[in-house]
Amino acid sequence: MKIGVQLAGMNPKFWTAGATAADEAGFESVWLPEHLVFPMKISGSPHTGHAEPPVQASTPAFDALLSLAAIAATTKDIRLGTNVYNIGLRHPFVTARAITTLDVLSRGRVEFGIGSSWLEEEWDATGLDFSTRGRRVDETIDICRKLWSDEVIEFHGEFFDFDPVMFNPKPVQQPQPSLLIGGDGAAAKRRAARVGDAWLPMNHSLEQLPAALREVNEMRAAAGREGTTTLTIGGGIDGPADVDRYVEAGVDRVIVRPFNTSKEAIDGINRFGEEVIAKLT
Repeated sequence: MKIGVQLAGMNPKFWTAGATAADEAGFESVWLPEHLVFPMKISGSPHTGHAEPPVQASTPAFDALLSLAAIAATTKDIRLGTNVYNIGLRHPFVTARAITTLDVLSRGRVEFGIGSSWLEEEWDATGLDFSTRGRRVDETIDICRKLWSDEVIEFHGEFFDFDPVMFNPKPVQQPQPSLLIGGDGAAAKRRAARVGDAWLPMNHSLEQLPAALREVNEMRAAAGREGTTTLTIGGGIDGPADVDRYVEAGVDRVIVRPFNTSKEAIDGINRFGEEVIAKLT
């Protein structure tokens, strides 16, 4: 099983050092969250049913892809993930170009986790219709996948309309950079089955995961796709017993955060590598 580390919660000035330590400690990937803006009024997430917002408007936010590019320059093998990128808030040309650049510069290490978003006020602030976000996300994904693989691309849809264009270079990973679909609802599962390399649920319990993953892969097969959609989740690991629980649930990757403060982050990453990853390998 793969183990990634979530860098959120660490002061950004330590991200490159933390990622380097994680690379040397045997972590498979590093992950960063992403938002464009936090409006002063933030409602709770409709996906969790929580009345209180999970973030405050004053929360610092950094460009995840620029940050991962800096990390790519200081690391060798560790993969670079977004958990998750709000793909519907950008034009697909912008997203496809940024991800391609990161994938080329990192020599094919991108793990592109995306979501359709829960924060309605963020969509309002950018002038986009929150109620149509699912359809907009689907069009954006389809365009990005064409840009990443096809020689000539044109598209005439509900939200985007353009005549033939060319898009070079292509990402190192073909036919697309590793694409993880975030979300827990039926639309996210369908999206993971139709286009995802992995599914990234956020509010499923371990007990719910096996049946949900079977559902995703049944839809994948019905869509005519070979192989399986893998499963990545955030969680905690204290030892081999925890790893066994995740494996039994069908989890392919767990993203952990083995520290509570920036001050202890590097030591926590190193200790996790020695006490958990080294024993697994």
